[in-house]
Amino acid sequence: MHIQAFKYCSPIVFYILAYCAFTFTGLITWLPIFFAWVFIPFVELLIQPTHKSLSNAEAEMAKQNKVYDYMLYSLVILQYIALFYFFNQITEAGLKWWEVTGRIFSMGLLCGTFGINVAHELGHRVNKGEQMLAKMLLATSLYMHFFIEHNRGHHKHVGTPNDPSSARKNEPIYRFYLRTFVFTYLSAWKISNALCVKKGYSKLSIHNEMLRAQIWQLGLVLLVFIFFGYVTVIYFLLAALIGATLLETVNYIEHYGLQRKLTSSGNFERVMPHHSWNSNHPIGRVMLFELTRHSDHHFQASKKYQTLTHHEEAPQLPTGYPGSMLLALVPPLWFKVMNKRIPMQLQGKTTSYYEIAAAPK
Repeated sequence: MHIQAFKYCSPIVFYILAYCAFTFTGLITWLPIFFAWVFIPFVELLIQPTHKSLSNAEAEMAKQNKVYDYMLYSLVILQYIALFYFFNQITEAGLKWWEVTGRIFSMGLLCGTFGINVAHELGHRVNKGEQMLAKMLLATSLYMHFFIEHNRGHHKHVGTPNDPSSARKNEPIYRFYLRTFVFTYLSAWKISNALCVKKGYSKLSIHNEMLRAQIWQLGLVLLVFIFFGYVTVIYFLLAALIGATLLETVNYIEHYGLQRKLTSSGNFERVMPHHSWNSNHPIGRVMLFELTRHSDHHFQASKKYQTLTHHEEAPQLPTGYPGSMLLALVPPLWFKVMNKRIPMQLQGKTTSYYEIAAAPK
């Protein structure tokens, strides 16, 4: 058994801290937030990134080791347990407003780091059962359209004006939020509708994957309303929004300012490792199931998380994901640090999404 696999059990610490936040009162309700956005960024400033990757033989062994998969499956169960416990505890009598807020942000953190991030990994698998687990996780963040748009849209159009999830150079993150939330959702409908028509079905039929996703999510919200009340529904919606915002913040830092160029044939060049920002900071790598080795993920999207490798040509973030996400929230500082890191050949002008119609398809 590959003993190294068990380092990926460490993200369970988030569930332990969330349990404390949902169970106790006072500052403990903010414990997961402190861990994610203060402790980890500080430690990653002190620890050097590690570029070491598995050898080909080690990668093949890791690929065949089901322990890596079982850990992902177990997180689906833990996510739903945490969500149910959150519903039970969030309206506890006597809670102060800032304690309620701490619990909502703690659940939102779980929605972003596990509800969406682990779903991202499972959503790239070809196994239908694993894809169903991905959709179940995305439902906890009410962000099931991600499964459609990310796999069939983002990976195809990344680094081009056609991708609402690719941040333009000098685009503030707050403008990016408005663009990506609206146009990734619309893109998912467009993709799903086109697949229905291609298969000979009506866009309004149950064969429309996007329509099924809306029914699934509305059903979940309805169940929460029936069993826990409208106040809990509001808190759930806020937690889901926080989770979705974390995802889009990650999207922002992963592709900021990097542009694929048009070839002489009129198509965009192939996605290469240098079209995504990479981070080899060890804590973020383990806690986010190697999402931070994003360059290799976009280069070979079918690779399992435990086999992702470092590429020398991939541009590097100044720190780990948590620290970079915090930096992005202050646009002037983000631009000052990041703009000089963008390789000259990959820089593109700030592009409005409304210019997409004029871009080559």
